[in-house]
Amino acid sequence: MWPKTKRDSIANMTTLHDTLKSEMIKALKAREEVRLTTLRGIISAVTNELVTLKRKPNEILEDDGVLSVIKRAVKQRKDSIEQFEKGGRQDLADKEKEEMAILETYLPAQASNEEIEAVVDKVLKDLGEVDPSKMGVVVGAAMKELKGNADGSVVKEIIAKKLS
Repeated sequence: MWPKTKRDSIANMTTLHDTLKSEMIKALKAREEVRLTTLRGIISAVTNELVTLKRKPNEILEDDGVLSVIKRAVKQRKDSIEQFEKGGRQDLADKEKEEMAILETYLPAQASNEEIEAVVDKVLKDLGEVDPSKMGVVVGAAMKELKGNADGSVVKEIIAKKLS
C-alpha cells in the first residue's frame, strides 16, 4: 500500500538512529551484554553529537551524522586494539574487537582494493603529474571520490605504491 501523503511516507522511513535504539531494546531483552553496552555507548555518542550541533538531545540525528559517529567509534576501537596488543593486554583487545565488529554491521560496505585502485588511477589521471611530496592532495581527492566508503590508511597505502 502506498503512502497517502508525504507525511505518511516520512513516518514509515526508519532512520539509522531509530534502528540503533530498537536494536538496543532487542539486545536488552535478549540479555546480550556486549551488544547492549556497545549500542548504549554509540547512542550516547549520537546524543553528544546532537548537543554539539546545538540541537535538542531528544531529536533524531540524520543518517550521515550517525554514520560519522559510528566511523569515529570504529576508528577509536582500532587504535585501542593496537595499543592493547602492544601493551600485552589481549583480553582488552578482544573486547574492543568484539565491539568493533558490532559497530561495523551498521556501516555501509567498504570499497574493495580493486575499486580503490580504480578511483586512485582516475584521480591521478585527473591531477596529472603528481610529486610524491603532494601525496596528501591525492589522498584527499580519492577519499572525497570514495565518499567515506574506504579506510584512509588503505587508500594512502595504495597511493604510496602508485607514486613510488
